[in-house]
Amino acid sequence: MSLITQERLRRFGYVGRHPTDIRERLVPPFPKPPTHLWASAGLSPASAYRAAKATEWLGPVLVAVLAGAIRFWRLGRPRDFVFDETYYAKDAWSLLRLGYEGTWPDRKIADPQILAHPQTVPLSDTGAFVAHPPTGKWVIALGESMFGLTPFGWRFMTAVLGTLSVLMLCRIGRRLFRSTLLGCLAGVLMAVDGLHVVMSRTALLDLIVMFFALAAFGCLLLDRDHARARLAAALPVGEDGRVRPDSDTGDHAGTGPRPWRLAAGVFLGLAASTKWNGLYFLAFFMVLTVLWDVGSRRVTGARRPYRAVLRKDLGRSVLSLGPVAAVTYLGAWTGWFLSDGGYARHWADGRGGTWSWVPAPLRGLWHYEYGVYRFNVGLHTPHKYESNPWSWLLLGRPVLFDYESPKSGQNGCHTTADCSQTVLALGTPLLWWSACCALVYLLYRWALRRDWRAGAVLCAVAAGYLPWFLYQDRTIFSFYAVVFVPYLSLAVTMMLGALLGPPGAARGRRTRGAVAAGVLVLLIAWNFVYFFPLYTGQTIPYADWHARMWLGTWI
Repeated sequence: MSLITQERLRRFGYVGRHPTDIRERLVPPFPKPPTHLWASAGLSPASAYRAAKATEWLGPVLVAVLAGAIRFWRLGRPRDFVFDETYYAKDAWSLLRLGYEGTWPDRKIADPQILAHPQTVPLSDTGAFVAHPPTGKWVIALGESMFGLTPFGWRFMTAVLGTLSVLMLCRIGRRLFRSTLLGCLAGVLMAVDGLHVVMSRTALLDLIVMFFALAAFGCLLLDRDHARARLAAALPVGEDGRVRPDSDTGDHAGTGPRPWRLAAGVFLGLAASTKWNGLYFLAFFMVLTVLWDVGSRRVTGARRPYRAVLRKDLGRSVLSLGPVAAVTYLGAWTGWFLSDGGYARHWADGRGGTWSWVPAPLRGLWHYEYGVYRFNVGLHTPHKYESNPWSWLLLGRPVLFDYESPKSGQNGCHTTADCSQTVLALGTPLLWWSACCALVYLLYRWALRRDWRAGAVLCAVAAGYLPWFLYQDRTIFSFYAVVFVPYLSLAVTMMLGALLGPPGAARGRRTRGAVAAGVLVLLIAWNFVYFFPLYTGQTIPYADWHARMWLGTWI
């Protein structure tokens, strides 16, 4: 492969086997933003460069604005508790008022009172046993503190996080692929994913886990680049001005402070303290960062990269992720620790035994959490919309969050027959089915081409997906898959980048690739628009609803 072709491929994050400078292999540079479009508009070279440079943030922001418009449109509809919102919205309000989860009457009594005018809030200060840690409910409570205990109030923060996650994914994709275009494309794909939209418009915990895990993934990418840049700077420069691998540097050079790993530990702790499946992201990402460090040492020239990582990097890796996440997890229970009425808050007071040296509040929390663990792993109550994780990628059984059947002339039903209003937690079908192909492509890139980007995306998908196979007898739902939607979007984007072809390819090849990739993106966008009424509870004729039930298992 010629050096000119390698240089062109590096614009898309490609790293050849023999780069002209080892520093570029450690930290591939971002390509200079193209200025020809701005220059053709009559701008001077300096102005064209500034305008092109601004698109690195302007593009992601515009994609996020699109995502926000979709997610906030008629956010208060339906004016009801959708699916399990009845638990989390009320627990969030209880945290605001008591600092812990209090007790509510049966939902058939409490829900109408909360939705009535004037509103009645039948909250008792008796501590209640709840199945999930408090962070996600504190997040929901932020919206309720601003807009009250209303549908818009309890959905506000999930819509905010859903919008911000699209912005983050654009920037993460840009750093991963070294391309603003591909980064924005990843954001667009997630912006038009139906499952992500529904979960952004519903006060459940899974999208909050997704947000914190994605933030941790972005922090670890930043940490990887910064640490490798320090190793590159430590390499000696030869007489010819080139930098080559050096065993002494690879074995002994330090990487300095790593604040982005500390930030990742905080975000992973927040994910775990929202819902326990966030713990799997912590475990998978710890392994991923160790392997990244080993790769960095090997490229730098370390004779024994694993030993070098053990001496120079592993301590920081463990201390930056595990303990920081644990402290963050405990911090999420501050309201419970400071209370007197929280469930099991004083369970350990006055109790002796082997662990009596441990402070009573911590023993009480351990007792509480053990009960929560037993509840969660033992949840086998049959549910009409439960599904096996084997079917999730294929969208075998989406979850119906809300369904109404307005009669003719009621609630916007203007046909002679009955209509349908539905909120269906269904991913955009063409996007998810394309992602199945993309994951196979990434397996090939990772296993046979040693592409670290493919490995990183696959690791994140595995962290969000594979653990559910351990609980196939438990009552689980396909909307849990929202935690790995960002990485499915990255996988499809990487496949589309390959479909576009390298810049050095023949014009015909590039044209055919661009047409094929563009057609697929447009089809995914059309597919989202087609299913949009089902994601947002719009009133449509029953026949139109039935036409969208492409698989019998969707009904």
